[in-house]
Amino acid sequence: MAGAGRIVGQVLEELKQVVRPGARTGDIEKIAEERITALGGKAAFKGYRGYPGSICTSVNEEVVHGIPSSRKVKEGDILSIDLGVYLDGFYGDAAVTYPVGAVDGRTAELIRVTEEALYLGIEKAVEGGRLYDISGAIQAHAEAHGFSVVKLFVGHGIGRQLHEEPQVPNYGVPGQGPRLRKGMTLAIEPMVNTGTHAVRILDDGWTAVTGDGAKSAHFEHTVAITSGGPLILTKTYKES
Repeated sequence: MAGAGRIVGQVLEELKQVVRPGARTGDIEKIAEERITALGGKAAFKGYRGYPGSICTSVNEEVVHGIPSSRKVKEGDILSIDLGVYLDGFYGDAAVTYPVGAVDGRTAELIRVTEEALYLGIEKAVEGGRLYDISGAIQAHAEAHGFSVVKLFVGHGIGRQLHEEPQVPNYGVPGQGPRLRKGMTLAIEPMVNTGTHAVRILDDGWTAVTGDGAKSAHFEHTVAITSGGPLILTKTYKES
């Protein structure tokens, strides 16, 4: 899994350079798929349960599963890129929300708080802990800043399959849930909204948007639980 995770982290870091006003989400997808292939991996999302893209590109009020297209992002937008890689029998999965040029203060706060919530959740991914220790840490941080966590979509186990048990909600009561064991690998992925937690699915059958049209941010890492603490398998360059 470490190999798949390294490719995920590297490609997400490289894509930061192409997220700028006027960029088409379909062109970003093409770059991502080319880089994944060049690094020896396979785009994990392409064809998964019928999904038509190689990555997910979700803009502004799109929470997750936005389909790459000819759409251009513009100054002040935010773009969440969710990317999975398959390599040597294992999967890696991560997501980052990028500002497109300059964004307003509340949007910048949304991005910051969502990323902070991810790392607070990761800190709780320790041997002997409980699953909802992760969930509760994410929820508490988001709500303390006036945001809401999405409840319809959750994180997940990951390994030889892209989605495995257990589900990892971004809300819950600390001290509850299954016991965390060494060797478990989890995709922890807070999805945080500026407004209501409610979401709906567009007619394309994939794209999830906020119920009130407010912006949403999404961050994710694949994390292994080890005797020495949580190990992020999808680190970007800046985190290495």
